[in-house]
Amino acid sequence: MNSTDFIFKSQPAEIKEGSFSWAAPSNIALVKYWGKKEPQLPANPSISFTLNNCKTETTLSYSIKDVKDESFSIEVYVDGKLSNDFKPKIETFFKRIFEYQSFLKDFYFKIHTHNTFPHSSGIASSASGMAALSMCLMSLEQELNPSISSDYFYKKASFLARLGSGSACRSIENEVVVWGKNKTIKGSSDLFGVPFPFKIHPVFLNFQDTILLVDKGKKQVSSSVGHGLMENHPFAKQRFEQAHQNLERITTCLTTGNLDDFIKIVESEALTLHAMMMTSQPYFILMKPNTLEIINRIWDFRRETSIPVCFTLDAGANVHMLYPMRYTDEVINFINTDLIKFCENNSYICDSIGMGAYQWTKDNGQ
Repeated sequence: MNSTDFIFKSQPAEIKEGSFSWAAPSNIALVKYWGKKEPQLPANPSISFTLNNCKTETTLSYSIKDVKDESFSIEVYVDGKLSNDFKPKIETFFKRIFEYQSFLKDFYFKIHTHNTFPHSSGIASSASGMAALSMCLMSLEQELNPSISSDYFYKKASFLARLGSGSACRSIENEVVVWGKNKTIKGSSDLFGVPFPFKIHPVFLNFQDTILLVDKGKKQVSSSVGHGLMENHPFAKQRFEQAHQNLERITTCLTTGNLDDFIKIVESEALTLHAMMMTSQPYFILMKPNTLEIINRIWDFRRETSIPVCFTLDAGANVHMLYPMRYTDEVINFINTDLIKFCENNSYICDSIGMGAYQWTKDNGQ
């Protein structure tokens, strides 16, 4: 598929008002996406675990305009309160996707959004937030054009989410998602994320992700700036080749259950991501001293206990601990006795592998 396949071509149906609610999770990349080109296209492929608990719940209410104009009419509410801070970001998103959803200027929109994780937790909410909003917008498109298929619905939702936040395209569907064209995954695309097409070994289906909150503050350098610095990075070519190789290798791990190789790839990817930051111009460091302390203690714990727990990092200081569910008691005990003192306010979040976005109601969360 190409981008023109996602242009809304049907005559809109006559609808007056309504609302849709979706919840979409965050995700954690195993092979990292770092470096992009316009419009929000990845310089290398990535693969991620979809999370379960860290999610955004969004309700999109709409009503038809009596008089059509050329503006977007949007109100954004965060945790029930009108938020003018988020409105410019949503307007920018609408401008990017207007080519593909030409009906956006025909309605007044109210967007109510809530994160199940604290805003100050240091967990990026852009992926879950843009994924949830994109699912709501696709529900509206489906209302206007009921003939669209389920496959098209999810592909276009991922396509739209990508234009809001690149990694958001990996928060739409399935436990494991691949984004970026590559030879390993048939049907892979730079335009949207695709569900991992192979049978995943049972050891990974209940994987846990415990997020140690080392630093809840705002990052010194935004991810957008960091991505841009890859354009003239001296090691960019080698890094992009490495990502393709690691995607192929981790695909084998996910299907065979080889935890030893999985750990080596995931930890190497995390450190490579930060090595790219430290060797760009200008260079920067997002890890904190406590990040390194935690990493070293995880290595010691794994060596002493043979428990297959590993770490990964996003573009920040917080540490994601990944491990099979059957070791949960041992790992949580290790965190509470040895690692919690390196977390800001002794804070950490327990999460696990999930299945992606779903329609949501206030009554039952589903």
